[in-house]
Formats: sequence, C-alpha cells, structure tokens
Amino acid sequence: MNVLFLMTDQHRVDTLGAYGNPHARTPHLDELARTGTRFDRWYTPTAICTPSRASLLTGQAPFRHKVLANHERNVGYQEDLADGTFTFPQALRERGWNTGLVGKWHAGTKKTHADYGFDGPELPGWHNPVDSPDYLAYLLENDLPPYEISDRIRGTLPNGGPGNLLAARLHQPVEATFEYYLATRTIELMRRYAEEGKPFYLSTHFFGPHLPYIVPDAYFDMVDPALVELPKSIAETFEGKPPVQRNYSAHWTFDTMPIEVTRKLIAVYWGYVTLIDEQIGRILAALDELGLTGQTSVFFTCDHGEFTGSHRLHDKGPAMYEDIYRTPGIVRIPGAPPQVRTEFVSLLDCTATILDLAGAPADQAVDSRSLVPLVRGEHPQWQQDIVGEFHGHHFPYPQRMLREDRYKLVVNPDSTNELYDLHNDPDELLNIYHHPEMAEVRGRMLKRLYGLLVERDDRFYHWMTSMYDIGEVDHDPTQSGLDEASYR
Repeated sequence: MNVLFLMTDQHRVDTLGAYGNPHARTPHLDELARTGTRFDRWYTPTAICTPSRASLLTGQAPFRHKVLANHERNVGYQEDLADGTFTFPQALRERGWNTGLVGKWHAGTKKTHADYGFDGPELPGWHNPVDSPDYLAYLLENDLPPYEISDRIRGTLPNGGPGNLLAARLHQPVEATFEYYLATRTIELMRRYAEEGKPFYLSTHFFGPHLPYIVPDAYFDMVDPALVELPKSIAETFEGKPPVQRNYSAHWTFDTMPIEVTRKLIAVYWGYVTLIDEQIGRILAALDELGLTGQTSVFFTCDHGEFTGSHRLHDKGPAMYEDIYRTPGIVRIPGAPPQVRTEFVSLLDCTATILDLAGAPADQAVDSRSLVPLVRGEHPQWQQDIVGEFHGHHFPYPQRMLREDRYKLVVNPDSTNELYDLHNDPDELLNIYHHPEMAEVRGRMLKRLYGLLVERDDRFYHWMTSMYDIGEVDHDPTQSGLDEASYR
C-alpha cells in the first residue's frame, strides 16, 4: 500500500462541487469524493499554517508540540519541533518506505522537510516561492516566461497605507504557474518511486489557494462575479463579539473596498481552486498510468480554511468560525466503499491513519485516531464533539473551541465568550452566550470543554477553573501544593 497525500492551503470547503458549490469547476476532486469517503465534519486543530502542519507531522495537538505560530509574524513562540519529537515519516522510513514532499513545508524555520526524511525540492515560505532556484530552472528548461503580475487588488489600512495584496493577474501560461510546476515535480518523483518498487508516501502541498490569489487570465476571469452569492455573514456587525474581530476586519481593509471587489475576489478564489484541481487531475492520471491506483490510498485536505469576505474578514485569525475551522477532507482507500461520513474528525487524525496503513504503531501520535475503520464503512464508537485551539498570529491571542452537533462554544479570556446555535444560525452572526435561556447549554459545554482540556493536559483549563462554574474537580486547581486541603 502506498499513500498519496494532496494538500492545499487556506481552502474553504464550499469551493468544491462535492461539498455543494453549484458553480465549482472541480471535477477531479469531486470524482475523488465520489469514489472515496467524503468527511462532512473535518476540522483543523488550529486555523494557522505552521502549527497545523506540525500537528500533521506529529499527531500532536499544537499546545503539546508547542510550535504555535507562523514564524513570519511570530510573537515569541517556539519555531521548530524539539529534537527527538516523533514524526510519522521517520516511522515509515524505518519500515522501508520512500517518503517525499513536493511543495509547501512551513512546519518550522531552521529544520526543513529533508531533516524529517522527505525527498523533494526545498521550497520555504508561506507563499509561492517564485524565486526558488528549482522553479527558475524549470522555467528555463521549458522555455517558459518569468513571473509577472498586474491588476493588483488591495484595500487601504487604518493608518492610510496600502493593504495586503489580495489578488492579481498573472502573466504566464498555465504551464509556467507554480501549481503546474509542483504537479510536474510530483509526477517525476512518483515515477522514480514506482521504478524503485518500494512502498511510498508522496505528498503534494500546494501553496494555494492561500491569498493573494495570483492566477493567469483563464482563471482570473473564469467565474462571472455576478454568479457569486455573497456569504450571509458579510452582514456581520461585530455586535456582542470580541472587539479583536472588528480590529481584524480593519486590518484586512474590508470596508475600504466596494462590495463588487469582494465578489471579484471570491470569483478569482474559485478560479484558483480550479487551477489546483486541474493539477491534482494530472497527478491522479499519472498514478493511474503507472498502474498504482489500486494499491495507493489517496488523501485530500488542507491546513485550514479562509474567510474570503465572510464576517467582513480575509485570511484567518482570532475568530473560530466555521469558515476557517471546518475544511474539506476526502480519503480513498482501495476496496473501501464510497460514502459520506458525519463524525467529527480532524487533520490530526491523518497521522494515525497513515501509520495504520503502513502497519506502524500510532501510540506516539497521541492526539490522533485512525480513520481507517470509518473509511472502510465500520461504525466504531466516536467522540461526539471536537476541540479547536488558537494561540495567536501577529500577537498572542489564546482561544479554545468546543464544537458539537448543534452548538459551538468559544472561550476568549480577553473579552466575551461566544456561543452559536449552528442549526438556527449557521452563519454564526448571533452570539447567544449571555442569553438567559442558554444557561443550561452554556454550563454543560463549559464543563465538557474543561474536562477535555484537563484530560489532554492543555493548561488553558486553569483559566476556566477560576472563571466559570466547571463543577467538582479531582485535582488541586491552584497547583500551589501548599494548601493542606488538597492532601485530604
């Protein structure tokens, strides 16, 4: 059994036809979903690149592996996994597997993908590294023109400066795009692995559709903005919400751009997804051409989602909305039935799943659980809720989330907590945390979240011990060791 792991960056679940977008042009991912298992409640452990990618490597939640922020805007957190930390490629290589990674690494600063045993070109950074020596060599070898852009889209910052680049038109043919290059390098490595005859784990990590959305004309103009239905949460007022959300909206310059620009940004984002889908189609066609489809498990997911105008925001940040925490997740294992699953699962669970498929123990991937039984159509006991965490981006900002079938609780120590009824308010516009009629739900979820954090030893629970009614405790919540009552 081989594993092909296809990963995008900052990818909304509602950009795919398989997840209900009637205007999506994603035939290859839709076919993967049709022939595999589509997970409808697949979540990221944290909506930020480096911590989530470190979680995939280790099978550990971010609070445990301690790589908590992207280094480009680091706020003082650890930037690389500690020496000796368990990672799944190490376990695979010990069993004679080839392991390759083509594309975005972004799981550390000083340590590269090669330090963890991955083959493939070194491609550092958070966006397409169009100055990479390997990419420049690819352009030269194929007589392709260099990177050049126009039609930049950006707003105005609160201090009057130009906002972050959100999109631009790329003056290159599709064969020269970084996405096409990544697929080409993946196919080359796949052919090499096929010739060697050893089992392999091969991953393609696209840098897109992370903003800025920089694509050629065919994709920049692919979707008519008039077809774009704006997200209902564009009506966000931030009333009753943590003030940081309004500040983040200003940082992302939403109100400085006409609503027609937002429609165009969403349309270009969808076009970017199509460009990536086509490259995934090339990779899957090569797998089939090499006769490997029947012995290769295929994953598709991303590190986290993207706002793209939802809640008058862009990018991701200190707001635990579904837009950035619920993501696409598709797994196809040869011989397993096509299906849709509604269990709460996580990017974290990929680690144990990969190890399971390789016949390797997953005990060191302590926060991960194999999805193989679910993909094979079994019905094991499964947790009925899921926890998310956030530690900051630009500035420290700790949050914890509990998501269950109907409700979502978000604990924000700096201001107000949030509670959303996702059955009646799927767009998370109304914070009902302080509504008197929600006292029972609020209390129950606070106690449940507290218990899960204690069980994981996520020390965030100490804040909750003093601030909320979390029921009886079986430990000394002060951690002082000096209260004689704690010894009785």
